[in-house]
Amino acid sequence: MKSEKKLAKAGSKKSFGVKIVCRCEEVTEDEVRAVIRRGYHSLEEIKRILRTGMGHCGGRGCLKVIARLVEEETGIPIAHQKFPGSRPPLKPIPLGQLGSYENEQKER
Repeated sequence: MKSEKKLAKAGSKKSFGVKIVCRCEEVTEDEVRAVIRRGYHSLEEIKRILRTGMGHCGGRGCLKVIARLVEEETGIPIAHQKFPGSRPPLKPIPLGQLGSYENEQKER
C-alpha cells in the first residue's frame, strides 16, 4: 500500500485509479474498504487503525466519505453512525497564533 501512495503522490501513470479518501494521511479508498471488510465498522475504529480524521483537517474532508463507504460495505446508514468528537483546536489556526498566546499573557 505504501508504494501506491508514493506513486499517487508522484502522479505516476500507475497511480491512475487510486482514490485518496483522506488527503492528510494519504489513505486510499481500497485501504478503508479493506479495514471495513476486516470487521471494523465504526468511524472511531477506522480512525484508530488508519489515522483518518487525525490529520491537519481534523476529519472535515474525509469522515463523511468514510461514513458513506461504511454504509456501502455494511448497510449501516450514515445517520446511525457515530462521528468521532472534535478535539481542540476546533478549527485550524496558525502556529504563530498559538505561540503568541503566552507572550500576550506576560505583557498584561
